[in-house]
Parts: sequence; C-alpha cells; structure tokens
Amino acid sequence: MLTCSSLKFSKENLSTVLGRRLTTESWRKPLVLEGIDLGACTSKWTVDYLSQVGGRKEVKIHVAAVAQMDFISKNFVYRTLPFDKLVQRAAEEKHKEFFISEVMDNFLIQVTGKKRVVLFSPRDAQYLYLSGSKSEVLNIDNPDLAKYPLFSKARWYECSLKAGDVLFIPALWFHNVVSEEFGVGVNVFWKHLPSECYDKTDTYGNKDPIAASRAAQILDRALKTLGELPEEYRDFYARRMVLHIQDKAYSKNFE
Repeated sequence: MLTCSSLKFSKENLSTVLGRRLTTESWRKPLVLEGIDLGACTSKWTVDYLSQVGGRKEVKIHVAAVAQMDFISKNFVYRTLPFDKLVQRAAEEKHKEFFISEVMDNFLIQVTGKKRVVLFSPRDAQYLYLSGSKSEVLNIDNPDLAKYPLFSKARWYECSLKAGDVLFIPALWFHNVVSEEFGVGVNVFWKHLPSECYDKTDTYGNKDPIAASRAAQILDRALKTLGELPEEYRDFYARRMVLHIQDKAYSKNFE
C-alpha cells in the first residue's frame, strides 16, 4: 500500500510548496502539510461552541438510512435541521463520506478532530467502476470483489489528518474520507485551469470542463451511430475507437 507519509511538509516550507510545487505538473499529487498554524479555531470549535454560534439557523442536509451514502443510487433524502442539532448529531458517531472526484484542486483543512483519507489516482479510473465522477464501490476496505474484481488493481494512497493538517487533493483524484472522531474540516477549492475552460454557469464547481463535456456529447452521438450496425460490426468498430482514443489521448507522462 502506498501512503502519503513521504509527501509531508511543515509550515516552515509551506510557501515553497505552494509557490513552486503545486503548480508543477510533475508534482500534481496529493500531499499533506503538517502542523499549520490555523489559529484559535483548532481549540475553540468544540461541539458546544459551534452549537451556540450556529444556534437554530436551519440548514439543508442529506439523510440516509445506512452508514454509506450512495450518490449513484441516491439512497438519501434532503432534510432541514437546526444547525445546533446537526452539530450534535454529527458528534455522536463515526461518519463516512462518499467516494468521489472533483474537477477543481482543493485543500482539505482539518481544523479539529481526525480523519482517515484514502485517495486513488485518476490513472486508475478503469478499476474504480465509475458512474460519472463517483465510484460504485462504497466499502473500499471490504469491497465485493465478485462484483468489482478490477478494484483490487487500483493503487491507493492513505493518510491520517489531525488538527492543523492540510491535505492537497489535486483535481480528478478520487477520495474516500472517514471521520475517526468528531471534528471540523474546511474545503477550499480553486480553478487550476484557465477560467475559460470552466462552465460559467457552474455555481458549485461540479461540472466537467467545457471541452470534456463537449467530447462526451460527441462520443454519445458516435455510440448511437455505431448502434445502427450489426453486433459483430459494432463490436469491431467500437474496439477500433477505443484503441484510437488510447493512442491519441492517453498520456504516458503521469505514472
């Protein structure tokens, strides 16, 4: 198993990391910045404090009947809950987050508590059983290999975050997060590509880059056209298309 342990940096060289390395393509890999001084929030943001500050203000949340939320089958409903009740419920037990990738770079800033984070490279996408940006594999520690046999080939990078740690998650990297105890994490997203690459109507940063969306639409049209052929011909020309995509679009520089 590969870990993030060799990719840790202290606050003393944070500026070097941010200024030189995160913008270099060969360094676009997850890394943990340790011991960052986040200020008083690391000790102040307790359950009682957050409940008091947030009060009875209503917030919308996802509620599922099972521990693992599935954003593919959508095994959840939306509920409105007072903020103080949300914090109190969140503090009751261990929580798991879904297995997903983002189209923007982001920092996961661990303010309080502890998290276990497992990341998968976008180069291993073919092993993750994707539906859009989400994986069908919900339990990565005990996956159903009869259903998802290729998942065992996916390489994962694991790290533990404690208060004051910051994890850089590059765009497209899949991540699975487990809160080991109650805590507060803050995500900060930013656009790595030129602004014209992104959909200007994408308020929450969830949409694929414009060129990727356009390419997907073209592919859908091509597949519909292939459907006009008999099965034997459709299979042959589909395989030729896959080989052509691999030859023209796959990179050999990101292993």
